[in-house]
Amino acid sequence: MEFFRFDQETGRNIEQYDSKAAVFSRIIRTNEFASIGCMYVEPGGVIGFHEAPIPQLFLVVGGEGWVTGADRQQIAIKKGDAVFWNAGEWHESGSGTGMDAIVIESGSLDPKSYMRAK
Repeated sequence: MEFFRFDQETGRNIEQYDSKAAVFSRIIRTNEFASIGCMYVEPGGVIGFHEAPIPQLFLVVGGEGWVTGADRQQIAIKKGDAVFWNAGEWHESGSGTGMDAIVIESGSLDPKSYMRAK
């Protein structure tokens, strides 16, 4: 399990197209099939302990919660944090107060190429 950031401070100012007061924080680029979805974890919700079928990037866009790896130790995460699991890694996530996350799954994910480590 690896942790990354995609919050505003990790981005760069957008200067093209007469843009102002806008920041772009790169997340990933893939040349292969990718599945992208949004998970909504309600207060007290849990996405149960399971093995990642393919590389998975979990980007918290709202709220806060926790994740675990194979050791089942809970690690706090919040808006702007990203967690990456390789295929075969066991993990779980949940929240006491609610959390929303974008989930990207693809065989070619390499967040180290674009994201800053936490």
